[in-house]
Amino acid sequence: MRFDPRLLHKRSNSLKPAVLQLIDSFNQGGSEWQALQLTRRLSQSDRFKIYLASLNPDGPLRASVQDLNVGPVPSFPLNSFYDANAIRQLKLCIQWMKAHDIQVIHTHDFYTNIFGIAAASVARLPVRIASMRETAEMRTAAQKHIQRLAYGIAHHIIANSNAVRQTLISDGVPSDKISVIYNGLDITRVSTNTSRSDALSLFGLPSEEHRRRRFVTIVANMRHEVKDYPMFLRSAQLVLEAIPEAAFLLAGEGELADGLGRLASELGISDVTFFLGRCERIAELLSISDVCVLSSKAEGFSNSILEYMAAGRPVVATNVGGAREVIVEGETGYLVSPGDHVTMASRIISLLRHPERASQFGDAGQSLVKTNFSCQAQLTKTEQLYNRLLHR
Repeated sequence: MRFDPRLLHKRSNSLKPAVLQLIDSFNQGGSEWQALQLTRRLSQSDRFKIYLASLNPDGPLRASVQDLNVGPVPSFPLNSFYDANAIRQLKLCIQWMKAHDIQVIHTHDFYTNIFGIAAASVARLPVRIASMRETAEMRTAAQKHIQRLAYGIAHHIIANSNAVRQTLISDGVPSDKISVIYNGLDITRVSTNTSRSDALSLFGLPSEEHRRRRFVTIVANMRHEVKDYPMFLRSAQLVLEAIPEAAFLLAGEGELADGLGRLASELGISDVTFFLGRCERIAELLSISDVCVLSSKAEGFSNSILEYMAAGRPVVATNVGGAREVIVEGETGYLVSPGDHVTMASRIISLLRHPERASQFGDAGQSLVKTNFSCQAQLTKTEQLYNRLLHR
């Protein structure tokens, strides 16, 4: 719903502090998924009065908010930060926050940091929390500048890895203004009782030939070149030369998909490269995967890596962002340099040739995720931060 100022109601008399979670959209991206997961957990814990709003009301995750118990979800759609509509939406957001007596705003990405923290500053909210979920390589100089201004008027910034925290410090943000709260993962998201045969059928791979395949999987959007799918495909070409029964599953959607399909054809691997699009059955996908990969040029902290490890799969990933904070080299997976498709291929080949080692990596990774990256740990640290800032 778009916010209608005629629907303003009286301020809540609840003794619980009112907290607004502001997200960009309901697209199936890592930031959106994490924000909605946290919103659900906060609502269930019932320590705060939780509200949810967005800049874009659309996306496949929209249906997941129906049972969140956060009331109507207003939207403040933007075309640009620099037009009359942006001013209008800013005013509407300020009105909405005042009407609902919001005391804490928590923004989750670049666009909501800019818009939400500005609105919250004008509305004089007592606690303004921004987020940083990416490293510096993912933004232009102009974008970094405007986000730096937003960080200046925020009271606190949540980084999702120590690598991101260091990026913020290098950019001039005081270290005591930053808290690291890792992404949380609900293990049930990657748990399934579906048989391998049935899972293969779900992805259109029901033949006997596919049952013998060794699948190498990557889960990443195809909207941003930073995910470096070409690196993955070039490594896949080398893997196929060494492991003829290998095949490659690419789960993601975006405007880069057509070009990646052409590259797979040029590399001579299109017959064993399967573009799955947006994946709704992540547990079943990972259940048929022998090795999971991430080839990004830059990351903050990858949800995909957490999902791979939680599903008990060995991981080969580029050593960017927070990857080294979850992947223990030679114990839960392997780290390679960005763009080094040759080393990536050799690591994948090693795991496919030594399934016992791959299984050991998977078990160790699963144990690490359960211990250090649970939803409960994320919830507890977030609530503690809210309380600390409210009572400073």
